[in-house]
Amino acid sequence: MPLFFNRTGPSRQGKHYLIDPLQRMDMTHIMMLLEEENYFVLHAPRQTGKTSCLMALMDHLNQQGVYRALYTNIEGAQAAREDVKHGIDAVVESVASAAEVYLQDQFLTDWLAQQRQRYAPASLLHAMLQHWCQQSTQPSVLFLDEIDALVGDTLISVLRQIRAGYTQRPAAFPSSVVLCGIRDVRDYRMHTRGKDIITGGSAFNIRATALRLGDLHESEVQALWQQHTAATGQQFATDIYPELWADTQGQPWLVNALGYQLTRAPEMRQLWDRSVTITLEDYRTAREQLIQSRATHLDQLTDKLQEPRVHHVISAILSSADDKSDIPTDDMQYVADLGLITIRPETQIANRIYQETIPRELIWSKQTRITHQQHWYLTPARRLDMSRLLQAFQQFFREHSDVWIEQFTYKEAGPQLLLQAFLQRIVNGGGRISREYGLGRRRTDLFIEWPVDEQAGLHGASQRIVLELKIRYGSLEATLADGLPQTADYATWCDADEAHLLIFDRRIEMSWDDRIWHDTADQNNRTISIWGL
Repeated sequence: MPLFFNRTGPSRQGKHYLIDPLQRMDMTHIMMLLEEENYFVLHAPRQTGKTSCLMALMDHLNQQGVYRALYTNIEGAQAAREDVKHGIDAVVESVASAAEVYLQDQFLTDWLAQQRQRYAPASLLHAMLQHWCQQSTQPSVLFLDEIDALVGDTLISVLRQIRAGYTQRPAAFPSSVVLCGIRDVRDYRMHTRGKDIITGGSAFNIRATALRLGDLHESEVQALWQQHTAATGQQFATDIYPELWADTQGQPWLVNALGYQLTRAPEMRQLWDRSVTITLEDYRTAREQLIQSRATHLDQLTDKLQEPRVHHVISAILSSADDKSDIPTDDMQYVADLGLITIRPETQIANRIYQETIPRELIWSKQTRITHQQHWYLTPARRLDMSRLLQAFQQFFREHSDVWIEQFTYKEAGPQLLLQAFLQRIVNGGGRISREYGLGRRRTDLFIEWPVDEQAGLHGASQRIVLELKIRYGSLEATLADGLPQTADYATWCDADEAHLLIFDRRIEMSWDDRIWHDTADQNNRTISIWGL
């Protein structure tokens, strides 16, 4: 069977293109932690290859023969919610089943059949692991994956039973337990039935450290895609790789999903002929298809936007807020641990696809309710009439912004999101909008590419337009002094045909007649249209 890019579940040698999972981990540090009999956390965002790495580590340790290592996914216990009995039953059954599958070890299954009724849920997991380790001649290492899928009293019980066995290691309890999930245990917020909040740090104060599984390096991204070339002979144009890196920043699922879209998706059937070189425009088409598919990974990403801690951070980034002084450091780190943002060297959305997906998801319901159509804004030469379009948006903004922005979950970024909904409705299915924004930038940059040849699409000549969005904080003169050079520089960088600066005035005392205006200015030998809103 030919190899392919994997989008679901663990990657497997001989079935998928993959980077050696052990190569992605700091094995020297991990082996040191195991030698010291530490209990620690290994966390990573969803679909970064965590399970593949854990299973490879289990196999590596077992092949060495020093440890008896076992990987267990306990996500099934999530359904028990606050029901501790059913939750603990699900956990111990998962551990026993994993031992049968991966170690051909029947001991835990037999022990549960004979001894389960002797123990209360609050001690069953502890007792089972104790007896399992006592019958082994090797120290045991237990990986508990999806630990943070558990909630409330069930999660508290699991953590406390593991903590209770800590002093018995290695003879009568695992010498090391590795908790694996999306978040560090310190970020667990557990509500007991009595509505008390217990943090992961207090419930599991034996944690030695927390390791985060990183994304792929740029060289690994290229090496992964070049495995397809080595296997099939099909070439990727070299100018794809800088775009691939900017779009994904090495996020493993995105790298694989884009590879799959180009090489196996029915929408790109013409590329199934492996003699055809995959071009940059093919890549950009596949990227847009992936974003529009609202794949499970991207849906899970946008679900996180509703969490209060995530909302606080992402809202500031979307609105290009001036600083982060009012955002708790723990919240910033939490959102970074989820893989949504990077905080060094600057705070921004983690990669260009997430940067595109997040605002699109937030404006989806509004976008579908905007009735304006493309043909209203096309000239006879099939170019976008941006002056007419932005005049229409001024009127639309005047009539609808107060009500619509109030309905946005992310009200702070409401003006920027409403414009993007309006533009996306017009450009969708023909052109392309790229977005640039980030904490501390005090602006949002939009770049529109519109094909002037409908048949050639984006493979042919395109109209190139930049829009700079700014919120007016001080005087208009100061806003223009900042905005005009920024717009001109961005237009030059994009090699744009035209440039527009939009200034949103959110002062409630301002009348709409004073807010809505239009002017032009010359900056660096370029004419810039200025729009007041």
